[in-house]
Amino acid sequence: MKKEFDHCPAIINEAELYGFSWMEHVMAIPSPLVVVTSYKENRMPNATMQSWCTFTGENGYYCLFASVNKHGHMYTSINKTKQLVINFPSKDIFIQCMKTIEHNEYEDDEIAMSGLTAEQASKVNAPRIKECFLNLECEYVWERELLPNSSHVVLCVKVVNVCMDEAHYNADKNGRYGDTGYLYNIHSPRNPDTGKTEETCVGIMQKYSTYDKL
Repeated sequence: MKKEFDHCPAIINEAELYGFSWMEHVMAIPSPLVVVTSYKENRMPNATMQSWCTFTGENGYYCLFASVNKHGHMYTSINKTKQLVINFPSKDIFIQCMKTIEHNEYEDDEIAMSGLTAEQASKVNAPRIKECFLNLECEYVWERELLPNSSHVVLCVKVVNVCMDEAHYNADKNGRYGDTGYLYNIHSPRNPDTGKTEETCVGIMQKYSTYDKL
């Protein structure tokens, strides 16, 4: 039986959502999980775990980040340099990538201190993470506040270079999906009837069927 929700269910305490919409938790739609890297003003590598992003192409290929905190290192460094790398980890290095959250002081080399390897991007002035199977080198295009005076912005960047491990674009080897492929952020699903919360977790994508076999 379907139910409709046009306001936050009373069982859910919005104060516990830390600024996220209750709709995000009720629907829990997965989003790609990436590590965004750039240089801080002191040239130390910055690395930010990020989700809430999507990709599209028209006269180029673009990434739209739906929610970037204007007070974070990611926004500050990209706003200054206008260049960044979007790194896609597989599950074997996920724990190391999460350690970038712990090592995020201004003087920190956030990549090295997390046990990962920084290498200079080819087309932009930003570091990329060597262990990630896909690196998208990007340039800043525009930003917009989602709402007036919001603390977050929608950020659009253009992909100018792709660096991808051949074992991942080869479906006969690791491939892009399944245990060795893209990771997805599943953000704290909540039951709107009971208020019960599931833990935030990481998901993978499994192929279901080709269209001609449906």
